[in-house]
Amino acid sequence: MAIIIILSFMAMFILGFPVVVAIAVPALVYVILAGFPMELMAQRMTYALDSFPLVAVPVFIFVGSLMNQAGITGHIYRFAQTLGGRVPGGLAQVNVIGSLVFSGTSGSALADISGLGRIQIKAMVQVGFSRAYSAAVTGASAIVGPIFPPSIPLVIYGSVTSVSIVQLLVAGILPAIMYTVLLMAFVAWFSVRHKHPRSARWPTIREVWTTFIKALPALLAPVLLVGGMLNGLFTPTEAASVTVAYVLVIALFIYRGLTWQRFRFALFETVKTTSAVLIIVSAAALFGWVMAVEQLPQIFTRTLLSISTEPLVLLLLVNVLLLLVGMFLDSTTATLLVAPLVSAPLVMAGVDPVHLGIIFVFNLMIGLLTPPLGLALFMLSDVARISMWTVLRAVMPFYIPLFLALFIITVWPDLTLWLPRMLR
Repeated sequence: MAIIIILSFMAMFILGFPVVVAIAVPALVYVILAGFPMELMAQRMTYALDSFPLVAVPVFIFVGSLMNQAGITGHIYRFAQTLGGRVPGGLAQVNVIGSLVFSGTSGSALADISGLGRIQIKAMVQVGFSRAYSAAVTGASAIVGPIFPPSIPLVIYGSVTSVSIVQLLVAGILPAIMYTVLLMAFVAWFSVRHKHPRSARWPTIREVWTTFIKALPALLAPVLLVGGMLNGLFTPTEAASVTVAYVLVIALFIYRGLTWQRFRFALFETVKTTSAVLIIVSAAALFGWVMAVEQLPQIFTRTLLSISTEPLVLLLLVNVLLLLVGMFLDSTTATLLVAPLVSAPLVMAGVDPVHLGIIFVFNLMIGLLTPPLGLALFMLSDVARISMWTVLRAVMPFYIPLFLALFIITVWPDLTLWLPRMLR
């Protein structure tokens, strides 16, 4: 029965049904055919949303939307442009730096692309970069968003697998920085090889200082968030709320770019995005319960452990699995459906659950840049006003730093676990 339900989900998904329908309908049919009371469906779906950590999801979404509507992302980008415009790669390097900084408040790769990405691509095209390359750099740099705290995918992963969300968020700091360094090195090499433009001169100290002072209030937002969690001052959910309050203060009294109309639009965008995420969460909870009744997690665990009990071998196998999953499912759906299956056997084999969480989410972020689903590819196509296939061709060279970073994160667990161990 479990196999039939999974095949039904895949068939509906391939036929173009919305993800939530493809998940919920097979599970609903199972509940009816198995003779369970219909009230069970509503109970399971609503119970999944009765989660304090999940409150952080809409709040982090709201933070990113506020930053965009208040024009704060522009100050971040101008500082990054002044700082890195002269290094090999020019505005491509600025793109990478800006994404790392913005990721400290948005928590979402797609929020980075839709917000800061529009500014970045426009600026790069104006100085002579092609639209395709500008979009590719934007997509590759946006991947850091869901790794560096705050991270909406890590919050969802922690909620599903009962792993400490604070430890997951802190664990993403060093891998995010490592990937950023790799990406900057690749962009420098690529730019020298293809003679990409860069600023004509190095900035003066006065120019750096001026843009830094203007961006400083925005730059302090991730410091406040990460510092508060590291020192145990607040939980991730509380941290999200504190960050919203902070962004509102600087938007109203320092940058003064937030009007009532823009505030309303930020609220509307938050409700719309949150609804899309949480309806999938509730449907996936019912689907997961059906899988549990059919004992699919136990079957998957026995199958995986029969192949090998060596943690590194299992991690490499799971990497392949997740890369395939990421090609067809969005990160939220993949996390809700696959994380409970994968986490049990790997933790049983000795893999640290926090390390596994970072590997899991990084895999799914690569999936944002791989067809056929590739949500980031479609968004980049829209923002840059070029075809999705043009974006894909330009993105392909960036798979080198992406897969190199994934390999390093997989084989070097201390990179991920060093900061969380300080909290234990």
